[in-house]
Amino acid sequence: MEYKKINIDDLSFFRSFLEDDCVLTSKEKLFTYSHDETEDLSFLPDVVLRPNKTEDIAKILHYCNSQYIPVTASGGRTGLSGGSLPVHAGVALSMERFNSIIDIDTRNLQATVEPGVINQVFRDAVEEKGLFYPPDPASKGSCHLGGNLAENAGGPKALKYGVTKDYVLNLEVVLATGEIIWTGANVLKNSTGYNLTQLMIGSEGTLGIITKIVFKLIPKPNKDITMLVPFYSIEKACESVSEVFRQGITPSALEFIERDAIDWTLKYSDLEMNISDNVKAHLLIEVDGNNMDLLFKDCEAISKVMERYECGEILIADSERQKEQLWKLRRSIGEAVKSNSIYKEEDTVVPRAELPNLLKGVKKIGAEFGFQSVCYGHAGDGNLHINIIKGDMSDEKWKNQLSIAIKDIFKLTKKLGGTISGEHGIGLVQKDYMDIVLSSKNIEIQKGIKALFDPNKILNPSKIF
Repeated sequence: MEYKKINIDDLSFFRSFLEDDCVLTSKEKLFTYSHDETEDLSFLPDVVLRPNKTEDIAKILHYCNSQYIPVTASGGRTGLSGGSLPVHAGVALSMERFNSIIDIDTRNLQATVEPGVINQVFRDAVEEKGLFYPPDPASKGSCHLGGNLAENAGGPKALKYGVTKDYVLNLEVVLATGEIIWTGANVLKNSTGYNLTQLMIGSEGTLGIITKIVFKLIPKPNKDITMLVPFYSIEKACESVSEVFRQGITPSALEFIERDAIDWTLKYSDLEMNISDNVKAHLLIEVDGNNMDLLFKDCEAISKVMERYECGEILIADSERQKEQLWKLRRSIGEAVKSNSIYKEEDTVVPRAELPNLLKGVKKIGAEFGFQSVCYGHAGDGNLHINIIKGDMSDEKWKNQLSIAIKDIFKLTKKLGGTISGEHGIGLVQKDYMDIVLSSKNIEIQKGIKALFDPNKILNPSKIF
């Protein structure tokens, strides 16, 4: 589709209601909004707009829709799928000034916020009230809540508490035409028509621009225990995961970390850990609640399960500092991988009992194509982050054969009952693989929904499909 290139008249229109520092056109500023955390992709927008009122977004979309100007929402730009990249230039619509926590309702355990609020800032604010917002992606210190909704982000706590979608009650959304709607109601139960709220979550800014979010909150558990379990076999580590749940235990987090992931992270960071040479993987496990005696019983039961799968000596963190260090290690892996090599990260998810087969298959495919893989992720819900490392792989093989290898990984994932994204979204980098896991009819229906919401295809074009 042919999109209009923004000209001086368009800029004059935007400046008629936005302040000068909210209409950015310098090459330096445009570059800032041209990329996210997706490898090395970059697309310059024609202009960056930084509104702070829903009514201003409505004006922008109404105008851009009439002029066939593409609009790509931009938040913290921490995404890993290219979802916020303005591939057709046009407007990069920054939501960073929508950064207010409007209300925390302690009576109804709800909060109304704007999409530019940083995840950790929001978590801290509700915890001061004795409440809890569980979704905790690795980038929680910098990612925006709007981006979390766009990709339906999860994190370690998703195992027990669910992902972003499980906490959204209602949304204020600006449609492509500039019309403003609320998608639902601020209630826990709602069967009034189609669920537009859930439709918006994970839609990656392709259906509308979210300007307000009403979240459900829960009481904060006040006690937790963190365990680090070493294994001499990555397969045994993965096999033990399902057994924990079969024993009736639901940890608040259960993370798989391959040996290379730890070694690279220790090299990258100031963290210290002594690991014997024969340890090939770790499970990082957390249990939480309000009764320490019950938590210790859970840890004892988990330890018995781990021992049946030939684990090494189990470490139970004995201080808050040690817990923080262990979680810092886990959250630093992505940056450590990035600092060590050219890489490509895939976000697969399978039924948790199939995790050993997925991991085994990934290693086999790597051997066939000549690449190393560094794997880690949310083992408790079957979500494996596969980092394909270029290493000694030739530029030619990396360019021409990598996509074939990725297709093989995704075909295996599908065969095991899984899918190609657990929490990173589809965006730009995964769109060519959608037909591996979705039927043509499924894709046709989704494209039809997109056409209904955005007939002129101005909202984040060329994403997902």
